[in-house]
Amino acid sequence: MRKKIAVVGAGITGLSAALDLARVGHDVTVFEAAPQTGGLARGFQDERWQWPLEHFYHHLFQSDKEIIHLVDELGIKEKLFFPKPQSSIFFQNRIYPFDSIPSFFNFPGFNLFDTMRFGAVTAVLRYLRLWRVLERVTADRWMRRWYGKRVYESSWRPLLINKFGKYYDQVPMSWMWARIYARSFGLGYFEGGFQTFVDALTDKVVDMGGKIYLETPISRIDDENGRLRVSDRENRSDVFDQVLVTLSPQRLLDMVPSLKALHNDYAKQVDELTHIGALVLVAAMRWPLMKKTYWLNIPADTPDRGENEIPFLALVEHTNYIDNRHYGGDHLIYMGDYLPGDHAYFSMEKAEIEELFFTHLQRFNPNFRRDWVRKTWLFRADYAQPVPFVNHSKNLPDLQTPVNGLYFASMSQVYPWDRGTNFAVEIGRRAVRLMEKDGVERQTERKPE
Repeated sequence: MRKKIAVVGAGITGLSAALDLARVGHDVTVFEAAPQTGGLARGFQDERWQWPLEHFYHHLFQSDKEIIHLVDELGIKEKLFFPKPQSSIFFQNRIYPFDSIPSFFNFPGFNLFDTMRFGAVTAVLRYLRLWRVLERVTADRWMRRWYGKRVYESSWRPLLINKFGKYYDQVPMSWMWARIYARSFGLGYFEGGFQTFVDALTDKVVDMGGKIYLETPISRIDDENGRLRVSDRENRSDVFDQVLVTLSPQRLLDMVPSLKALHNDYAKQVDELTHIGALVLVAAMRWPLMKKTYWLNIPADTPDRGENEIPFLALVEHTNYIDNRHYGGDHLIYMGDYLPGDHAYFSMEKAEIEELFFTHLQRFNPNFRRDWVRKTWLFRADYAQPVPFVNHSKNLPDLQTPVNGLYFASMSQVYPWDRGTNFAVEIGRRAVRLMEKDGVERQTERKPE
């Protein structure tokens, strides 16, 4: 049965869902507040560059089957490649590779027993699907016990603090298991950046008959005689049989008043989903900052950024991963951080962020000078990293909401996996299967005897 369906949000989840809905013949309309599709994966391009660059650093793992399968469907598999860049850790003011068995043995933060223990425990986590057991305990408690205090505090604890801030000791071990289980040494990227994938997916949705409206933020969704009226901020509206919302939990509650009014249990589940935002300062530099390292994990002793020696969580030198000839010879670095939405970084001017961040770059390369920097860009997102808690699977809201015909699919619901483009594809396509099943069941219910 052909249905009229709205998808709110043209990120990877929304586009993946729209493609599958259009492919089976539904009348699909996608609404996006931004001027581009792609969500956090969309790119920007300097006039000197051949390839665009993502607003927020991105890569795939070789285990990311959902997105790799979609890439194949889109006919761009030859555009995806898997370099093996170096990941390192900043320890006692030096950069140490930290992505292979030899590098673990050479890391001065571990003794021989620590290294053997690190390898054994990681191997168990990597090859066993233990997440339902592990979600009963925090990562802080579990890793401190099984990895040991020295291993945990020199490697894993800074990662948790940098990722989750004040929530670092409340996150379940299942989240950490998922990161270790899915990770690969080869990191996938596209010729032309992730914008190649975003453009191919967007074009395919349109080719299949889907309509995409950019710069069209949706303000309200109302139940209207068993269908759903979708209204934008200009008070333009239309009625749909089904609606899939792929935005943040708070945006869902704000735009669907009936959820709080008539379905408080579901609304409470959505409201209790916690997340933090992200900020990155991207710099185009005339010389490389680090010799080989693509991803540098930064030490953190406390969730308070103001008390840590370095005011950002990760230093990512993109052109130690992807050749800088695609970027006009620029050496590109990201300085990134995950932060609550009320953090001062979200209200600071770009010049203030530059002054704060650049002051610390000589720690990674004593030769660094401010005049190395040719140009900078600052990007912020208030919904970037979901925060799971112990027994999180029991508290996740269903993709099918209690409002007839309304569905919700967000990166807050991909747990135990971490947010990312692979699981954005997966949850978008999973939502479509539910929407199709619901349509068939309702058609059967209405079938005359």
